[in-house]
Amino acid sequence: MAEEAKGGGLEFHPMDQFLVKPLFGGDAVHWYTVTNVTLWMAIAVLAIAALMVLGTSGRAIVPNRVQSIAELFYGFVYKMVEDVTGKDGVKYFPYIMTLFVFIFFSNFLGLIPMSFTTTSHIAVTAVLAIAVFLTVTILGFVKNGAGFLSLFWVSAAPLALRPILAVIEIISYFVRPVSHSIRLAGNMMAGHAVLKVFAGFAAIAAISPVSVLAVVAIYGLEVLVSAIQAYVFTILTCVYLKDALHPHH
Repeated sequence: MAEEAKGGGLEFHPMDQFLVKPLFGGDAVHWYTVTNVTLWMAIAVLAIAALMVLGTSGRAIVPNRVQSIAELFYGFVYKMVEDVTGKDGVKYFPYIMTLFVFIFFSNFLGLIPMSFTTTSHIAVTAVLAIAVFLTVTILGFVKNGAGFLSLFWVSAAPLALRPILAVIEIISYFVRPVSHSIRLAGNMMAGHAVLKVFAGFAAIAAISPVSVLAVVAIYGLEVLVSAIQAYVFTILTCVYLKDALHPHH
């Protein structure tokens, strides 16, 4: 976590926790290499399956704790989709639910000491964001045809301003996957880096009590951020889906 530098001080490497490393020999990473990223993604998937499939297999009228948590996830996301997109968007609930629980579990598993936060990597969040972007764009044209282009034409604005606003709307639309992915990855990476820096200061006896208190406070903040970022990614997906289903301003 913190090492003695040659000059006698402390040397921190807070970004080392984000390095992609093969699990079985060698340093080269190929598309087929099993790495710490794929390991923790698999753990997230297994945890989700354990909660949503095994935990609800009994379908008890009086649910146990695991079933109650699964139903809480289900109800929360279903209400979000229904409120933002309307009844038309409910049919896409399974996809949005999958996004939410995957990001939620990945974020929280990353808070376990010595684990790996997969959502801190732009390669992971970019795939999720691009998948959302392509899905809603294709859906928009399938559902509305050329009428989907009305999303970029602000009919309520004065006629002279509409072309300018259309350019702005088009640019903002194609920037969506960038902001969608960087927001999640950036928040997770920044929080974990700060957490490791303060943990490194715990090696200095004079400030170790302050450092420990700071770690506890930041860890509590990271718990909150992990939940909020899963919510933000999901609700933005719902907003984009709403635009695809109802593009008219």
